Amino acid sequence: MPATRHRIQFPPIGSHDLAQDEAYFYLVDGPDRKKRKLLLHDYDKIYNEQGLYEQLFYDRLKCNSPAKVAGILHKTLEAVGQYASELRVLDLGAGNGMMGEELKRCGVARLIGVDIIPEARSACYRDRPELYDEYYVNDFTNLDADTAEQIGEWNIDCLTSVAALGFGDIPPKAFMQGLQFVSEGGWVAFNIKETFLDASDNTGFSRFIRELIFSEYLDVFHLERYRHRLSMEGLPLFYYALVGRKSANIPDDFLTSRGIED
Repeated sequence: MPATRHRIQFPPIGSHDLAQDEAYFYLVDGPDRKKRKLLLHDYDKIYNEQGLYEQLFYDRLKCNSPAKVAGILHKTLEAVGQYASELRVLDLGAGNGMMGEELKRCGVARLIGVDIIPEARSACYRDRPELYDEYYVNDFTNLDADTAEQIGEWNIDCLTSVAALGFGDIPPKAFMQGLQFVSEGGWVAFNIKETFLDASDNTGFSRFIRELIFSEYLDVFHLERYRHRLSMEGLPLFYYALVGRKSANIPDDFLTSRGIED
């Protein structure tokens, strides 16, 4: 792992009341201690600073989602007599490879990364250059035919997505595209904020996940509420981790037929 250490400063507790995707911190640079204000979701800027993503989310905010989701996937596979080494995994929203690293620890042999921002791939190649068999930078809401063909040739039978769904990072159409690459009988493992399963949440992504879980296209094997990470105030943020199996091919009009917007 990168040895670089950064000076990170959080705003005072109680100084603001922001949504999770509006939270920010200060990166203190140089001998003059100049502050740069960054959102927690400014991934392009965070990835450009070697080691900052790990220090911020894993050291300071105690995120454990990659290990949690990968661990549940591994145990589920063991329970049905399947080996992780048999999987061909598409890691959607791969970032700088934190989830990919956990999947490799579980024994996954074929691992394909996808992210929408080039800074993510650059950071992964910088910090974990041998991790992915291939890493694509592409917008899954508007996937070009050439990239779609290349990904299809990997014969994907597992889709993972961790700490990337919702908040506009990966919209319903993009996640739907990822699901379409998974062969019938293949696995799906991801995490989502706990409120996304609440019926009072009428956002497109929340509705999509609920429709998917209760559809004939996904068999849920494991659903668990857990602490995703801490907020900057030190409070636990809870997510659900889900592992399921794609029981049938999903119709292309799944979203539109249910009135779900991108």
